[in-house]
Amino acid sequence: MIKVAILVVSSKIAGGKEEDKGKTALVQMVEAIPGVLTSYEVVPDERQVIRDRMVALCDGGAADVVLTSGGTGVRPTDVVPEVTCEVAEKEIPGMGEAMRLESLKKVQTAMLSRGTAGIRGKTLIVNLPGSPRGAKENLGVVLPVLEHTIEKIQGR
Repeated sequence: MIKVAILVVSSKIAGGKEEDKGKTALVQMVEAIPGVLTSYEVVPDERQVIRDRMVALCDGGAADVVLTSGGTGVRPTDVVPEVTCEVAEKEIPGMGEAMRLESLKKVQTAMLSRGTAGIRGKTLIVNLPGSPRGAKENLGVVLPVLEHTIEKIQGR
């Protein structure tokens, strides 16, 4: 089983101004991997908070993969890809490219998504869009290579 941590980035959800409508879908996606959810956290759109949680989840050994949801667009507060690149030791741009390519088949605004993927230590970080549908579609793109990628990262 793949150990999965989910980090939802949304000031509205973190501040209680909006309901976390994507939680059920995200948890179901993890179960379908098949994976075990080791952490589910919601943080505001604050660069240092996102960075601190991402580092802690990767360095603590609690997760083989950290899935972020939200913060990948073009709003001034959308900084998840930058934080991912900042904390990652290696970037995997092909994952972001593949997710955008597939999403573009469904919606033109997919070209505005800036999600990426990277490796910190022995943990894979994958940025998913904030919408439950977009997150599910994007995770579906990387699922076929997820187990293989984690095995390689962990030296197996």
